[in-house]
Amino acid sequence: MQTSKVWYITGASQGLGLSLVKQLLHAGYRVAATSRNAGLLQEATGIIDKTRFLPLTVNLTNPDSIDDSIRQTIAAFGRIDVVVNNAGYGMAGTVEEAREQDIRDIININVVAAIEVTKRILPLLREQRDGYIINIGSVAGFAGAPGWAVYSATKAALAAFSEVLALDVAEFGIRVTVIEPAGFRTGFLTENSLSYTAPRIAGYEAVRKTQERYLAMNGRQPGDPEKAAAIFIALAERPDPPLHLFLGEDAYLRAAQKINDMSAELEQWKQTTISADF
Repeated sequence: MQTSKVWYITGASQGLGLSLVKQLLHAGYRVAATSRNAGLLQEATGIIDKTRFLPLTVNLTNPDSIDDSIRQTIAAFGRIDVVVNNAGYGMAGTVEEAREQDIRDIININVVAAIEVTKRILPLLREQRDGYIINIGSVAGFAGAPGWAVYSATKAALAAFSEVLALDVAEFGIRVTVIEPAGFRTGFLTENSLSYTAPRIAGYEAVRKTQERYLAMNGRQPGDPEKAAAIFIALAERPDPPLHLFLGEDAYLRAAQKINDMSAELEQWKQTTISADF
């Protein structure tokens, strides 16, 4: 079977992105997938089918590289229907110990790259008057944990981008969802996917204890990437996907608690809030 939809997925050589690519190809979709090394991506999928699978070596910090990957996708498949901005990594530690370049690097991949990919594909989706954009955020972007301030900031930015983008492009028939998972067994807590600096400054016990707990969870996270990938595919077939989708029970509980806390605080400070008006 070959379906008509074409998926373009960034950061597809491991974890959730790789699970998604494999399921899509198995189901007969056409897929363009980016990685820093297309050869390793090809090897990881174990699939050689040039009529349906286009592995691409892309530097997501280079707009010309992104443009070239989109041109190759259009040349191979003629269109793009679903965009998945999946590329990204984690950064844990205290803010005062974070290096400036490390902060800039994670913002460039987790936020700027997603915006640049979206910016370059939007004209195609707008002309088609149809399309679906999935941005992979994190529950940490809504309800963070100690030691993840910079990472949480990038995912909060991606969520805000998704919210306003959805308003901008609705008239063109383009749908947007930001996926906000909790812990999934994707290799996120491994060296290749996580920049981690253990606190060296005295104190910061909340950061230290949280990081120890998270790192001890590696390989035992409750989230199943195969189930997540199946959810993505099902969402893309719906005319009414959600704007926000939290994935995993922990994500649900953290988000629900945050909403309750915010609602209570909003009401507690209501008089102060409205007193600022003329």
